[in-house]
Parts: sequence; structure tokens; C-alpha cells
Amino acid sequence: MNLPMNPAPNVPVADGPAARRPLVLVPACNRMLGDHPYHIAGKKYVDAVRLAGCLPLVVPNADPVELEALLAIADGVFLTGSPSNVHPSHFDEDVLDLSLPLDPARDAWTLPLIPRTLAMGLPLFTVCRGTQETNVALGGSLHQAVHQVEGHRDHRAPDGVPTAVQYGPAHEVFVEPGGVLERVVGLARFDVNSVHGQAVNRLADGLRVEARSPDGVVEAFSAADAKGFNLCVQWHPEWQAAANGVSMKMLTAFGQACRRYREGLRESHP
Repeated sequence: MNLPMNPAPNVPVADGPAARRPLVLVPACNRMLGDHPYHIAGKKYVDAVRLAGCLPLVVPNADPVELEALLAIADGVFLTGSPSNVHPSHFDEDVLDLSLPLDPARDAWTLPLIPRTLAMGLPLFTVCRGTQETNVALGGSLHQAVHQVEGHRDHRAPDGVPTAVQYGPAHEVFVEPGGVLERVVGLARFDVNSVHGQAVNRLADGLRVEARSPDGVVEAFSAADAKGFNLCVQWHPEWQAAANGVSMKMLTAFGQACRRYREGLRESHP
């Protein structure tokens, strides 16, 4: 007698809740662990995608064909922060500090990914490095050492203190009225953490400032004419996001946009 098989515990079936969640691409970084190369993504970013109500898919480097295949199945893109910096050759500069890590393999596929994501209307949320590479991908430039720029404070995390202190509130941001960020969080100013050495220098054409720090550094921006939801922030909202009301508002807005995108595709492609 053949009996129906039950799914394994905690594994969602095809029509279960996880299967109905929007799929969000989380591009991986590249790191050597010993003598072996690895694709990695910080757990806090994957957790943030889940807090947004979406299903995270960590993806490695992608060639042009793979990129299109990934975009075809995606309902959103989440660009993470990273210890590495965008290679300054992408904005026509030499490397200022050779001791800082770079990740040219990530650059090679995320920089083409960003304009395609925006052109398709896929929801896009970016953090720290992801925000910097979005500006560069669209034609902007970066301060390689914002703390060395006259009039700007040191935005790096303090050394020799616990991680909770490094990621604790560092300064306020002032929200530009009438933008995406104001609509999402409903605040004119709020505190953020600050753990970045690089920052936006020349903002790419078509990008709108959403928030600035007290010293004038661009802390958030959006692509005003993009078809879909997009928000790029310089701080780390994923850090202990579940306990941070502002972070949860942003992640919720991103998740809702991903669901709308997914439902729209279903309506047009039954």
C-alpha cells in the first residue's frame, strides 16, 4: 500500500508560506579563507531580507547571461555593505590607500546589475558599500577617505571597542522633505550608526539626496525617475534591525514593494 509522503519538518513545500515570499537577490562578496576562494554574505543582511518578509538568495559573481537569468526570477535586490571598497578606477581615480581591501570580482557584476535593476523597476535597497557602488554604477564618484576632506568628520567606527559600540548611534541624519525616505519613516531627523571611511563625492545624475549628516555628507539617496521602489542608505539599518523602528519601516517598505512587483509579474504573466 502506497502512503503519501509528508514533507520533512521545517522544510516548506512548494505552495507553503516561504514559496509565496518575494525572492530577493543578495550579491555575495569574495574572500579568501586560507588558500581557498569563497563567496560570502553577512548573516545580518540575510536576516534583514527575512525581516522584510522576503526570501533571500545569496548569489555569487554572474556573467551577463547569468545576470539576466537571475533578474528574471528576482522580485528585488539587496546590496550589502562589506569591508571592501569599490575600486576607484571605476570613477577615474587611483587607489589612495593600498592597505584597504578591494573586491573587483564583486564590482564586475554588481555595477552592471544596478542599472538593469532600476531599468526593470525591480525594488532596490542598498547599504553602505552597496550605496557607494550604486552611485558609481550610475556615473558618480566617491571620497576615498571622507575623514581627510576639509569640513567633514570622521565617519569610521572607533577602534578597540565592542561591536555593539561601533554600531551604536553616532550622529543624526537630516531627511530631505518630499522624498522616499520621508514618506517611509515619517521623520525629519533621526540617529544612525556610522562605520564607513568612504562616502559620496559627486552624486550621479538622476539621483536625489534623501538625507545628509550634520557635516553635509550624503547619507541616503534614491533614483528619482526609476520605475520601482529604491532607497540607498550609507549607514547600517540591518544592525539589530528588529529592535529599530526606523530600520523596520525601511525594510517593510522594501518588502511591500517586492510583493507588489511579484504580484504585478503574475498578473502580466499568468
